[in-house]
Amino acid sequence: MKLRLQILVMLGLITGALNARAAAWLTNALLPDGQVTIGWTSRGALETANHLVGPWTAVTNVSNPFTTSVTTNLQFFRLNQMVDTTTLHKKVLCGYQGWFRAGSEWDHWSRNWAVPPQTNVLTNITFEMWPDMTEYSNQYAVPGFTYPDGAPAYLYNAPDQQTIDTHFNWMQDYGIDGVVLQRFVVSLGLPAMNDVLANARAAANRTGRALAMEYDMSGADNATLFNLLTNDWTWLVNTQRLTQDPRYLHQNGKPVLLLFGFFPNRFTNDAPALPGRIVSWFETNPVQPVTLIGSGEWWWRSETAAGWSNLFRSLDGYLPWNTGNYFTTVSRGVTNYDAITNFWAADLADATSHGLLYLPDIYPGFSWHNLMADSSDLPFNQIPRQGGNFMWHQFSTVKGLGLDSAFVGMFDEVDEGTAIYKVSPTPPSQPAFLTYHADGATLPNDWYLRLTAEGSKLLSGEITNTLTIPISPNN
Repeated sequence: MKLRLQILVMLGLITGALNARAAAWLTNALLPDGQVTIGWTSRGALETANHLVGPWTAVTNVSNPFTTSVTTNLQFFRLNQMVDTTTLHKKVLCGYQGWFRAGSEWDHWSRNWAVPPQTNVLTNITFEMWPDMTEYSNQYAVPGFTYPDGAPAYLYNAPDQQTIDTHFNWMQDYGIDGVVLQRFVVSLGLPAMNDVLANARAAANRTGRALAMEYDMSGADNATLFNLLTNDWTWLVNTQRLTQDPRYLHQNGKPVLLLFGFFPNRFTNDAPALPGRIVSWFETNPVQPVTLIGSGEWWWRSETAAGWSNLFRSLDGYLPWNTGNYFTTVSRGVTNYDAITNFWAADLADATSHGLLYLPDIYPGFSWHNLMADSSDLPFNQIPRQGGNFMWHQFSTVKGLGLDSAFVGMFDEVDEGTAIYKVSPTPPSQPAFLTYHADGATLPNDWYLRLTAEGSKLLSGEITNTLTIPISPNN
């Protein structure tokens, strides 16, 4: 019997070559007995239909790979990877900066945003990693910078739809749940930030990813902070209909909102009255109350500043900002790096006793040598990634605590060397830029996308916990 099988991802028919490492694809192969094996490597519901337009029916109680006889008219299968946006549980969400601009201005690529990075003014360069530009159709030349083969070097512009589409395609391909989009209070008037939001919403809907918003209060004027936050949220809800977007993440029936900047020293003359007022408004306002997850000092549980203990515990959840918090050990002359996570268990117990959702911050490594322009005090590759072990140990610890969700900081943050997206293995050498080979390992440029996706599988219970990375760079 001549068999035909149509396999789809979401609603898109696969017609070309598949990325062997991508997690979103279904693959098929005929077995000698005339059956068809359908396999996939990421979460998703296998669905079948008699016709391309459906109706689609979930194939229940299937294992991966799924083997079945293919019969006449039952020839359409798809892996529905739409991420469940009704709950934060079983989610690994990546922080998404979206603040790198190129072309008419060079925000966050250059210290002087009016000009591109300059090879003759190395202190004007603020980023640690050069993105791999292979898959971007919109590319912006950076005068004077060349790749090792002499070809001119390019950067991307974050607000471009094509840039964001590329990033969300990676999330879908590798099985990453979605992003927490950073919205900076000091930049609320910039059109580019609204462009990033609009394009991220479109990309999330196209790829089935989850999207949540985070306000970053860093550097904001306390005199205007409350009005800026509440006016912007009202605009996002009433005018932009953000929380009605099917891709916007909810928890306990309310949209999830993160709020970063809970450090008492940032509210010296207004603490804890101002942050308390902000928390109360977001949790109870008549416009759209939220499930509010605060983020700030990792030592929040022992904070002694007046009023702050109660303030932290009035939140719906807490994400202790742990990036840069690490320790070293030396074994047989080799220095090993690990994130400090020994406070997480007590944090979790405290948060749980007060009804808070606890969301750990996982990061892959850290460096801001170029950002701080101080080579003597801040070494290049300050917290090495150790081939991914630094990051995986954190995932393993989170799973060991019984948690099923986490925040990864960040998807695209090359200023601080915490990006997990594809960075160039052969960047320009003016000045030196970090690569994923920095620790002596030979790693593909998608290694940290794969590792993040594997961590998501771990926390959702799809694979067993192990302190050893369960995947290989070579397959």
